[in-house]
Amino acid sequence: MGQPDFSFRVESVDPGCAARRSTFVTPHGAVEMPAFMPVGTLGAVKGVLVEHLLRSGTQMVLANTYHLALRPGDEVVAALGGLHRFMGWSGPILTDSGGFQLFSLAKMTRVSDHGAVFRSHIDGRLLEFTPERVVAIQEMLASDVAMVLDHVVPLPNDPHVVREATERTVRWAERSRKAARRNDQALFAIVQGGVDPALRQWCAKRLAEMDFPGYAIGGLSVGESPEEMYRTLEATVPAMPADRPRYLMGVGRPEDLLEAIARGIDLFDCVMPTRNGRNAMAFTDRGPLRLRNAQYERDISPLEEGCPCAACRHSRGYLRHLFQAGEMLGPMLLSLHNITYYHRLMREARQAIGAGRFEEFRRAKLEGWRSG
Repeated sequence: MGQPDFSFRVESVDPGCAARRSTFVTPHGAVEMPAFMPVGTLGAVKGVLVEHLLRSGTQMVLANTYHLALRPGDEVVAALGGLHRFMGWSGPILTDSGGFQLFSLAKMTRVSDHGAVFRSHIDGRLLEFTPERVVAIQEMLASDVAMVLDHVVPLPNDPHVVREATERTVRWAERSRKAARRNDQALFAIVQGGVDPALRQWCAKRLAEMDFPGYAIGGLSVGESPEEMYRTLEATVPAMPADRPRYLMGVGRPEDLLEAIARGIDLFDCVMPTRNGRNAMAFTDRGPLRLRNAQYERDISPLEEGCPCAACRHSRGYLRHLFQAGEMLGPMLLSLHNITYYHRLMREARQAIGAGRFEEFRRAKLEGWRSG
């Protein structure tokens, strides 16, 4: 990958599809892929202790540049020892550039080729993010993987708007590459292009020419249908370098993870496991359980037989009671269960790819979720 502290190796590709098992080595440890990153936007995965993250099977976590730059500030994080020490997390960390938040949370954003000027959603301060500034913030945070600033637009949208944002994303990526200074931080590019296959391929090829250590697909799961997302992946992934990690940003339904793995994606993040957990939804092999439903009031079963998480030591009835009573333990336990479930799904996917039976595994999981 061109950086001494990083390496990426594809160990096997499933014979029935593009699913691949791989290992991504970072300065803070190796990540076996396909892998899922829990989201710790502000330096914490909501309601989950670091030691519980480790027990759940978490290998790598995500934090957000936009949010941390606004509060407490990248200089504060650096003064406290960098993001790993700040969080108390010794494993790999990826920081998102904040491009999505810049255009979804910030007030009065104005975008030009120079960068984006916006008002903080916290206190209304006028701030500016340029590609160079975003790289500098992430270098202060000292994450293992940093993301370039990209121009995110909602879907559906005018084709001219999507093309303009995609071309700007490519120009910003080139500036980000030139601004990067740390050898112990890998900078990933982000492929944009809406659901236009030709535009996605053009963007991927232009970014590949810049020789980034890794590549992400952004701008999906923002309003398009699952079928449109899958078609976009089928068009985009073959244009991305095969010898670099491929990361699909912000996509988190279990079925979408398996469909994306089948199309060659290695890495994911999403708030869904923790956000849904805080709202009394638990993921299982028989589909999601909505524990506020009265049917679980006297249910003595665990969320899922054989699950090693702390939540599954209790009955569904007890977990439902925690939510009905407003006890904070309920959201904490279900968040932990969902994270554990996602990691188990990724581990089973890796095993299936290694055995050359991922398609069989995918069909069985999809049938289980639908039957529930």
